[in-house]
Amino acid sequence: MASKSLNRGLGAAKAAKQDEFYTQYVDIQKEVEAYLEFDSDAFRGKVVYCNCDDPFESDFFKYFAANFNKLGLKKLITTSYDGSPIAGQGTLFPEYDEGNGKRQKPKALAAIIDHVKDEDGDGAANITDVKLFLRRNKAARIALEADRYPGGDFRSPECIAFLKEADIVVTNPPFSLFKEYLAQLVEHDKKFLIIGNQNAITYNDVFPLIRANKLWMGVTIHSGDREFRVPDHYPLNAAGSRVDENGVKYIRVKGVRWYTNLDHGRRHQKLPLMTMEDNIKFSKHKEVLGIGYERYCNFDALEVPFTDAIPSDFDGIMGVPITFLDRYDPDQFEIIANGDDRDEMEALGVPPLGPEYVGNAGRRKVGIPSTKKAAYKRILIRHRRPTKGKK
Repeated sequence: MASKSLNRGLGAAKAAKQDEFYTQYVDIQKEVEAYLEFDSDAFRGKVVYCNCDDPFESDFFKYFAANFNKLGLKKLITTSYDGSPIAGQGTLFPEYDEGNGKRQKPKALAAIIDHVKDEDGDGAANITDVKLFLRRNKAARIALEADRYPGGDFRSPECIAFLKEADIVVTNPPFSLFKEYLAQLVEHDKKFLIIGNQNAITYNDVFPLIRANKLWMGVTIHSGDREFRVPDHYPLNAAGSRVDENGVKYIRVKGVRWYTNLDHGRRHQKLPLMTMEDNIKFSKHKEVLGIGYERYCNFDALEVPFTDAIPSDFDGIMGVPITFLDRYDPDQFEIIANGDDRDEMEALGVPPLGPEYVGNAGRRKVGIPSTKKAAYKRILIRHRRPTKGKK
C-alpha cells in the first residue's frame, strides 16, 4: 500500500481532476518490448492510438514515433485535450505559438503519421525527422473541436472516430476516469495496453473482465513504485516528490499496474508451488504459516496470505492477495470471485459478518480467519485440475 501522505496526494489529485501523471519513456519501452519478445510482429501493420497524449510532450508518442519502422507500424495517431496543462518543451507548431516561444494556451490537436523517413537528409530516420514532417505537413495535425466534451477528450466524437480506426490503444488514461475509459475500449473491441491504479482490479466493472480472461496484468510493473512527471502547477506534497535540475516536477506513485489484453509470455508461466506441509516447514513465510493455514470464519475457504504460499495439494477455494494476478496463469488456476463484491459473495453463499465485526477492516471482505484478524483484499481462486482421461 502507498504511504498515507502519498494516498492523500493521489486522493486530492483525483478530487481536483489532477490526472496528469506522465509515464516515462523507459517504462514504456520496457513494457512494449516485452510483448515483442513473445511476438515480434505484435505491432506490425497496426494502427496505434495514444488518445491521452500531447505530441512531443508525451513519451508514448515519442516512443512509437521513434520506433515506428522498427515496430512496423501502419499509422500512429495521438490526441491531446483542450487546455492540457502539460509542462512545455516549447512550441512545436507555429500556428499554436502564443508568443515568447511557448504555447501559453494549449490547444487540443491530433497528430497523425503514416511513415517515418529521413526528412533532414542526415542518413537516419528518427524523432527529429518526425518533428520536421509534422512542421512541414499541416494536414498531419488536426485541431480538435469541443462539443459536450473539451476538444480532444477521449469521449468526444472526433476521438471516438480515431478509436474506431485504431488496432491497439496505448496510453496512461486519467485515473479518475479509468472505469469509463476501459468500458469504451471494451465496447469498441480494441486491443489495449494502459496504466491504471492497482485498486482498479477489484472494481465491479473491471474484475469480471479479468475473470473472463478478457483483461490481465502487463509484464513489467509488479511491485515497488514508478516515477511520473507532472505539470508545473501540481503541488509536491506527497512522499517521493522531486524537482529535477531543469525544474521538471516528478511524483513517485505506488500501486500502479499495466492492464492489457495483448498476450505475453509471463501469463503462460506456471507458478511453482510446494505442498501445504512443505510451505509450513520451509517457505520464507514460515514465521507466518508456522501455526498452519487459517480458514475464514464465515466461508469454507483457505486464507493464503502470500501468492508464493499457495499450496499445490489443496483442491478447494483459496483467498489470495490481488497481487496474485501478476503471476496468474489461466491454465493453472481458475478465478472464482472478487472478495470485495458483496453480490458475488452472496451468490457463493457467504453470509455477512456479524455485528461483532462492526468497525473491523475485514467486515466487508470475504471473511476473516478464525483468529478474527482483519482480512486484506482477496481474490478467490482454485486449481485447475486435469479431467479424468486427460493429462
